[in-house]
Amino acid sequence: MDKSPNFNISENETAFLIDIAAPGLKKEDFQINLKKDTLSVWAEVKRDEVAKDFTRKEFDYSSFARSFNLPDTADGDKIIAEYKDGILNINIGKKDNLKLQHKEIVVS
Repeated sequence: MDKSPNFNISENETAFLIDIAAPGLKKEDFQINLKKDTLSVWAEVKRDEVAKDFTRKEFDYSSFARSFNLPDTADGDKIIAEYKDGILNINIGKKDNLKLQHKEIVVS
């Protein structure tokens, strides 16, 4: 990858969702780290060529790094990552005590 991959961030009642488009990688290529309120995602791949019979070749090396600042409502103990069909999906759960802060009250 020559540049950082595209990503989407969404939110539902229980979690924040980050989807990163990173086709051609394996799940072992990713490293995800949480430090305080910053989630860092990076991948580094070096492809070795078997044929050494070239006049000119540029190394096939790709990497990217992205960092995301998590809101106070994110629960660092509830982070799940899955890589499927070229998309890295990161699910960041919300803190339990904050889920109940928004509730619609029906008047009877």
